[in-house]
Amino acid sequence: MKKGFYPKLAAGNIRKNGRTYIPYLLTCMVTAAMYYIVRSLSLNPGLEQMAGTNYLNQTMFLGSRIIAVFAFVFLFYTNSFLMKRRKKEFGVFNILGMEKKHLARVLGWESIYVTLLGIGFGLGLGLALDKAMYLVINLVLGGELFFGFFVSSKAIVETALLFAVIFLLICLNSIRQVYKANPIELILAGNAGEKEPETKWFLTLAGLAALGGGYYIAFTTRNPIASLLFFFVAVLLVIAATYLLFTAGSIAFLKMLRKNKRYYYQTRHFVSISSMIYRMKQNAVGLANICVLSTMVLVMVSSTTSLMMGIEDIIRTRYPADFMLYFNGAAEAENEAAITVTRDLQEERNLHVTEEISYTYLAFSAFCDGDTFSVERDFTLGSADAIIALFFVPLSEYNSLTGEDRMLTEGEVLIHSERREYDYPTLKLFGREYTVAGKAEEFVGSGIFAANIATTQYIIVTEDTFREVYQKQQEALQEDAADIQQVYGFDTDAEEESQITFYEALREKMNRTGTAVRVESMAESRSSFVSMYGGFFFIGVFLGILFIMATVLIIYYKQISEGYDDKARFEILQKVGMDQDEIKDTIHSQVLTVFFLPLAVAGMHVAAAFPMISKLLALLNLLNTGLYIVCTIVCFLIFAVMYSLIYLLTSRSYYRIVLLSTQRRQ
Repeated sequence: MKKGFYPKLAAGNIRKNGRTYIPYLLTCMVTAAMYYIVRSLSLNPGLEQMAGTNYLNQTMFLGSRIIAVFAFVFLFYTNSFLMKRRKKEFGVFNILGMEKKHLARVLGWESIYVTLLGIGFGLGLGLALDKAMYLVINLVLGGELFFGFFVSSKAIVETALLFAVIFLLICLNSIRQVYKANPIELILAGNAGEKEPETKWFLTLAGLAALGGGYYIAFTTRNPIASLLFFFVAVLLVIAATYLLFTAGSIAFLKMLRKNKRYYYQTRHFVSISSMIYRMKQNAVGLANICVLSTMVLVMVSSTTSLMMGIEDIIRTRYPADFMLYFNGAAEAENEAAITVTRDLQEERNLHVTEEISYTYLAFSAFCDGDTFSVERDFTLGSADAIIALFFVPLSEYNSLTGEDRMLTEGEVLIHSERREYDYPTLKLFGREYTVAGKAEEFVGSGIFAANIATTQYIIVTEDTFREVYQKQQEALQEDAADIQQVYGFDTDAEEESQITFYEALREKMNRTGTAVRVESMAESRSSFVSMYGGFFFIGVFLGILFIMATVLIIYYKQISEGYDDKARFEILQKVGMDQDEIKDTIHSQVLTVFFLPLAVAGMHVAAAFPMISKLLALLNLLNTGLYIVCTIVCFLIFAVMYSLIYLLTSRSYYRIVLLSTQRRQ
């Protein structure tokens, strides 16, 4: 053939199929740009100047890997829409004399163009936006600005290699499909899926069972540790249920509606239900993908926004005071000497102390079965929900700490619960039963235990009971037994920089004296928390944008595919007497029903996931459930508005294909 024939033919094919190719190319470019930006940020030397950079770098690296996996799966999936619309074209070429090897060359050149455009413009967009994203992170984290334009050659090479491999595999898969099919199959491929699908009750029931199982785990898992362990099980069940119910359950439901003669034999319902039954086989996977992606966007953005907005509450939960010192309570004289050294340093540095706390405690973990606690160490996956941290404090020190004057008789306890309420009237431990005399409404707990992923029960006991529990847990756990600890904390009205300077001086002094003490400063740790949660927020929003873009493209291709599939049907309906207004009403009803079904199901998934997500956020010390509720509702409303706008924009293509065709028939 004439030199340059295949490259010119491939370029012409891309131009002629611009309606389907341009959105695909834009997606390739944006996905490549996003991967480069996140990978470049993880390598940016400017991030090293920020405190907590390890958290941020790790988060960015993880985000780049998630985008890489997503790009591989999503670009393969969207390319299938292209191939479906192009198979008829390839079939015609084949009948006109082009052999399969010639078609393979055309596909190869098309892939080369897509690769060059996707990677080239993607890297260009990534380089242009990289600095802006770095400035956004600086704004969120309050870091120092790193002047200059950073270009990561490593990120460029990784991006180019990753997407070159993805496009190569897509090209080989497309060639495989062309070689596998005969010309007639290629021509008729665009009309595949016309046969009425069978009702698959087994898959429908399996989908309902999987959905019920996932929801049951979300609603019944009470312990944050168990939530962490069972979260991915619940996610996999719900994803499987979504695909099963959209592919099999939707068809079963539509056929049930068809059996309802009063509902079915109405013009709008008759056409819509009949059409949807025939098309659901090929649309169900796309609808399920939209639903899953929408759920991911809502969960990620709402949870990371909650963490970022509630960061002050998180930090205060982890650090009950501006400074916390933790000692081994057995060495009382040494501990008092260290506290005296701390107070002397406060005077020396003119650090004004506004409030002090000091108490001793005994803490160890146990397995909870109702009102009975045991310290056995036989751990299984099923026992994760029963892990509880027990935190004992003498009554006299509790009263001194809180300013209360509570009284307890022998065998009575007070309880303050964190993360899960204790609702039993008694507490059994080491073969003895204690009566719960009341609840301690407030307690300044240990920051170390606030960081513990287990539920904590703060138990206030008499001095005799405190010593008794200590002895019995020593006998039961022996070398694994916990020691009595002492904590000293204080607040100050000093500026944050002064607090960090004091913290460094105090640590240096304690190291010189050889005191076994753990010193914590809220001001010093704040930057690490902001860096970690800021990184989560940035990646959550970034991936949310990526998934929204994927949702838009899936919806767009779905509208295009349905438009071409429905065009012939509505032409037939017009021939048998349906007028233009009835066609418009039918189309409107049908599109709205199918289009907003994934959004409704995604909202249902998010609502069902709320109990488990709130417990996972508790692992990160976000105990403000109200904040998460507000963030979730706001995110859902914003997403619903965006989803509606996507519908309005993409549905134009559908209406243009179907309505213009029927109008020309008039």
